[in-house]
Amino acid sequence: MARAAGLVSALTLVSRVLGLLREQLFAALLGAGFYSDAYQIAFRIPNLLRDLFAEGALSAAFVPTFTDYLTNRSRAQAYRLANLLMTLLAVTLGALVVLGVVMAHPLVGALAPGFADYAGKTELCVRLTRIMLPFLPLVSFAAVAMGMLNAQERYGAPATASSMFNLVTIGAGVAFYVAGLPPVETVVGWSIAVLAGGAAQYLIQVPALVRAGWRYRPLLSVRDQGLRRIFRLMAPATVGLAAVQINIVVNSIFASRQQGAASWLNYAFRLLYLPIGVFGVAIGTIAATGLARRAAERDLPGLQRTLRQALRLVGFLTIPSTFGLIALGQPIIRLLFEHGRFKPADTGPTAAALLYYSVGLFAYSAVKVLAPAFYALERPRVPVLGSVASVATNLVLNVALYPVLEFRGVALGTSLGAIVNCAILTVAFQKTVGGVRGGGVGRALAKVTLAAAVMGALAFLTAAGLEHLVGTRGIVAKLLTCLVPIGVGIGVYAACARALRLEEMDDILGLLRKRLRR
Repeated sequence: MARAAGLVSALTLVSRVLGLLREQLFAALLGAGFYSDAYQIAFRIPNLLRDLFAEGALSAAFVPTFTDYLTNRSRAQAYRLANLLMTLLAVTLGALVVLGVVMAHPLVGALAPGFADYAGKTELCVRLTRIMLPFLPLVSFAAVAMGMLNAQERYGAPATASSMFNLVTIGAGVAFYVAGLPPVETVVGWSIAVLAGGAAQYLIQVPALVRAGWRYRPLLSVRDQGLRRIFRLMAPATVGLAAVQINIVVNSIFASRQQGAASWLNYAFRLLYLPIGVFGVAIGTIAATGLARRAAERDLPGLQRTLRQALRLVGFLTIPSTFGLIALGQPIIRLLFEHGRFKPADTGPTAAALLYYSVGLFAYSAVKVLAPAFYALERPRVPVLGSVASVATNLVLNVALYPVLEFRGVALGTSLGAIVNCAILTVAFQKTVGGVRGGGVGRALAKVTLAAAVMGALAFLTAAGLEHLVGTRGIVAKLLTCLVPIGVGIGVYAACARALRLEEMDDILGLLRKRLRR
């Protein structure tokens, strides 16, 4: 798992770094305000559906079914199932896009009611929404291709796919910057580039699929047993994986009341998604394949062992990330975003949102491992319960906290909702399947938390001392006050992990030594 996750993590890291470059460019071009807020909400509509259906419920339902076909039937039957699914997606999502274009105005009104207080903001958001809606079918095809390749343990092309999206949008953004386009033309052009990026995300995976023997043939049969099995899993999985997405909708409604809040929250969550993507999603991707295979083989002890290993590895990587983001939020945001139309006045609010989002980082990532375990066992009702509880927690906390903390309460509500979701999944798995408590998971997470706390404290003190010495203005000061504390933090955490004899540290060092010898 560590070797495979290392490959996916490395490629995902490239994608996330490119994603940060994309967000830096976007922030420099559009800042945090009228145009940026309109884009964030407009993109949120197809992106929400993508996360919920394409990369959420669809992947959770398709990967175990496709893996079972590969394991217990034949490759030809598995590919036929994939072709049936892709044809059905083309038809249904095409119709959904047309409906979304017609209903764009009420959609935006429901998602961002506060935009009505700013002249022209709702109309701009509606225009951008209509441009970007075809992004949904494009990334749905990419998700199916990704599931097919991951199920066959071909991780390279799928992990590279999101980099293509980032490269296309970065190229477009550089062109807009060089051309000196005004904000309204920039935001429209950026929305068009999103569609091109979605197409690239699918097309980059096609050669690997062809080499694996797949050929697309249009087939349509809604009565197919494999499709029906996917639909049975998708229905509850849609709710089970919906926690973050529905919470984002709730957050958007509250954030639309304050100019710039939607952008501050988005920039903060994008930063948070670096460790979620590099660690949580990468480990979850590898674990989902292993869990599906163990379930298909009826190997319950193997499934329990895989889950424990994944949770320990997620904790080892995301808990120090939590302390690091809390300690160094301002220096990181200052270095990455404080350029162009993103002003110093936006750094503080974005860092505050990041702090509250970071509280739920481990929970966000652990859910990426826990939820697929239930789908692999075809017990999707438990993630539904966790999702509903998460959404309810977030909604109640938003109502209670927004009058006091404003947009910061939105971020905190999201984090606490994720923690509730993670807790429910963990307790339910232990009660129904067992095996979570074994393998020293709790002891390992306690050691990781201790090492991460020491790391966070020393990184914070290092940053504060450097800010006193060199200030916070200018690229040299920004580099020193951000990168030096990060380096100190990594060194301290590694030393503490070795001193506490964390197995994951030894495994990672062993893999690095082998790679260096090669």
